[in-house]
Amino acid sequence: MKLIIAVVQGEDVQRAVLALGDRGISSTRISSSGGFLQQGNVTLLMGVDESQVAIALEVIRENCKERSRYLTPAPPLADPGEMFLAYPVEVQVGGATVFVVSVDSFEKI
Repeated sequence: MKLIIAVVQGEDVQRAVLALGDRGISSTRISSSGGFLQQGNVTLLMGVDESQVAIALEVIRENCKERSRYLTPAPPLADPGEMFLAYPVEVQVGGATVFVVSVDSFEKI
């Protein structure tokens, strides 16, 4: 048995969960945030047999794509009279961070 922990961007999670369900893989969602942009993420927990790990990773790859966004950085604290012109910066968002962990024991109570 394996535990898959996938941190997925909020935009991708619904599509990924539906695709996982279509393949017979159920998941538990935990809302989370973090990273550079402090945007909403969802952490998916999936307990699967070893034979299902490759399928789950394939589904996550197909449904959680990295994409570009433009972000205007917040101006630094400046002295009165100073000017700061913020220019949009291109950043990569999306995709997923996935951990696959061996499970020594499992009980459903």
